[in-house]
Amino acid sequence: MSSSDIFIGEIIGTAVLILLGGGVVAAVVLKRSKAQNAGWLAITFGWGFAVMTAVYMTGTLSGAHLNPAVTVGIAIKDGDWSNAPVYFAGQILGAMIGAALVWIAYYGQFQAHLTDPEILAEQPAEEGMVDQKAAPKAGPVLGVFSTGPEVRNVWQNLATEIIGTVVLVLAVLTQGLNDSGKGLGVLGALITAFVVVGIGLSLGGPTGYAINPARDLGPRIVHALLPLPNKGGSDWGYAWIPVVGPLVGGALAAGIYNIAFA
Repeated sequence: MSSSDIFIGEIIGTAVLILLGGGVVAAVVLKRSKAQNAGWLAITFGWGFAVMTAVYMTGTLSGAHLNPAVTVGIAIKDGDWSNAPVYFAGQILGAMIGAALVWIAYYGQFQAHLTDPEILAEQPAEEGMVDQKAAPKAGPVLGVFSTGPEVRNVWQNLATEIIGTVVLVLAVLTQGLNDSGKGLGVLGALITAFVVVGIGLSLGGPTGYAINPARDLGPRIVHALLPLPNKGGSDWGYAWIPVVGPLVGGALAAGIYNIAFA
């Protein structure tokens, strides 16, 4: 596959991933949404379906990495980093586009939520899926865009992201790749989607399971740039953890694969 195919495929795929994944969070947490308070199960399955849709849509175009941690894992497995920068660029740009589309789709709900006197007065302890007490610099809707910890403990938060990403990338490397080994296959898309649901249910509680640097960083940048009223901060003090943790996890998964499975 050419560099242009990779770049375009990763933009489209990651944009769809964030549109549907961020969209389910917006649906659950924002006021005036028909799905408000649908809960954690809705979010975990919504993200799983987001992964499945995006991978099936762009797998033949770019291999549908959609995640720098997956790109790192495959690059280490194969010893080939030549296309990694193109993957990374497409993933970050796609994530930003997807986050902007969530804002457009839920524009009225964002406005209603962030101008609601109850929200402004009380700032509930858990609003927007980011705990305000644990992450005081996080705005009330930051969780629609990116992740945050329920208990702010650097080593625990970092370890949780590493562990979750090892599970994801090792599943991709052992079960999900296509015949060329360069991206996700047809069956791999379904397997990976269910793995993401499982990670969310089992390991998502502490940090919100970023397990994908682009999924967190791109939308966090968009949150910082968007003209949302009373949006609060973007919690940049935490932002390095959902970037570094998944990258380390992807590298560890590749190491485990090369030692145990290759």
